[in-house]
Amino acid sequence: MKINDIKLQNKIYELMVQSRVLEERLIKMNKSGLGFFWIGGPGEEAFNVPLGLLIHKGEGIAYDYLHFHYRQSATLLAMGEPVINFIRQMNNTMTDPYSKGRNFVGHCAIKKWNVIPISSPIEVQYSTAIGTAVAQARENGQGITIVTGGDAGTAEGDFASCLVWASRQGRELPMLIIVTDNRFGISTCFNEVHCDRPIADRARGFGIEAITINGNDPIESYQAIEKAMEYVRTKRRPYFLEARVSRLYGHSSASGANWISGEVDCIKEFEKVLKTKNILADEDFTKIHKKYEDEIVPCVQKVLKELKPSATTIFDDIFENRKDASVPWPRWLKP
Repeated sequence: MKINDIKLQNKIYELMVQSRVLEERLIKMNKSGLGFFWIGGPGEEAFNVPLGLLIHKGEGIAYDYLHFHYRQSATLLAMGEPVINFIRQMNNTMTDPYSKGRNFVGHCAIKKWNVIPISSPIEVQYSTAIGTAVAQARENGQGITIVTGGDAGTAEGDFASCLVWASRQGRELPMLIIVTDNRFGISTCFNEVHCDRPIADRARGFGIEAITINGNDPIESYQAIEKAMEYVRTKRRPYFLEARVSRLYGHSSASGANWISGEVDCIKEFEKVLKTKNILADEDFTKIHKKYEDEIVPCVQKVLKELKPSATTIFDDIFENRKDASVPWPRWLKP
């Protein structure tokens, strides 16, 4: 579908609301003691939803490889990931499909969609993305590597390594390099650690096609991502996309996860557009919000009844044949 299609715009709006409702519920769970830590992407929905809708999802080199960071819930929801799985990871249950209750919320790993395990260390995904992009360059198919990160992390060496490897003359890589720029690190504003110019300028210095867009506009975002993906798929060269977005609840629960005044709310802005076009009205917005708020409550209730991982499972899925390994189990952890 094209972005001017009314059904597509309505779908994008619903997914944006669903993602926001999920993130706000996760924040409530954290503040209620039902999760150890929260970090997520409220404020990035207008960019992350279109990204998820445009990804060529599947398993293997013919499909897109996804090296995400921990603010990608809206992208994964748009790809079809169930809401309940994020709640499971927040509550650290054994039913958490990404880590069996062993990792922070938002740290997903989905083999069937080439979602590489999301890491907490800042920007390491820009280094790991090089590997799948090299493999896809050799394959010369339609699959591309997509890597996302924040603006503060572009100060890391992994980001520079990504630009170098992606742009080597005659060995360019089919990578879509994305930076969601909310103008903040954990608690440090952009101007304190960067020169006040678009991050996209750094990619241009490596001869990479680059663009900076308003990531709070889902229509502009959809068009820009669609164009970027087409470029990388057909030319088998890197493309850099910087999306200016908002950070509505601070960096994470470590900074309080409270509403930040003065930030642009992309959902409210999109509602103005939809009203102007007579696609949706105020009563529709209310119904859609209530729909997803009502759907999430039984998910939380279900998760709270599910089992937590036991101490004896701490090495599961880490060491192959762990029970037969030469290194003995700790005395306190014998199965």
